[in-house]
Amino acid sequence: MKTFLTLGLLLLSVTVQSKVFQRCELARTLKNHGLDGYEGVSLANWMCLCKSESDFNTQATNYNPGSQSTDYGIFQINSCYRCTYDKTPRAVDACGISCSALLQDDISQAITCAKTVVRDPQGIRAWVAWRNRCQNQDLSQYVQGCGV
Repeated sequence: MKTFLTLGLLLLSVTVQSKVFQRCELARTLKNHGLDGYEGVSLANWMCLCKSESDFNTQATNYNPGSQSTDYGIFQINSCYRCTYDKTPRAVDACGISCSALLQDDISQAITCAKTVVRDPQGIRAWVAWRNRCQNQDLSQYVQGCGV
C-alpha cells in the first residue's frame, strides 16, 4: 500500500510541475518563433508582457470572477475570448484551441494564439499588465545579455 501511495504522489508531482523559463531562454524561444517585431512589437515588449503576466511560468492561471473567465499560460490568454473552456460562459475561442493547450511547456500554440491577439485592433494593449507595467518603459533589461 505504501509503495502505491508513494508512486501516486510521485506521479501527481510530475503532472503538476510547470516550466518556468529563464529570461534568456524565453527571449531566444520567442525570437525563434518570430515574435521579435511581429505586428511592430519588439522582443523586449513581449518579454515584459510574459514577465508581468506569468513570471515566465507556463502553468500560470488567474481566475477573473467578474467575467467568470480564466487567464492561461505564459501570456495569460483569456478563456472568454481566445480558447475553449466549457466553464466559461459566452466563450468566443478566437484562437481555435483548448485552454489547456496554453499551459503546455512547449509554448508554440500559446505563441500562435498571442499572435492572433496582437493582430486585433488593440494590439499588445489588449494585455492590461503590458499597459500597466511595460508601456512607455525602458525594457532593454529583458533582452540584455541574451544575444538576441
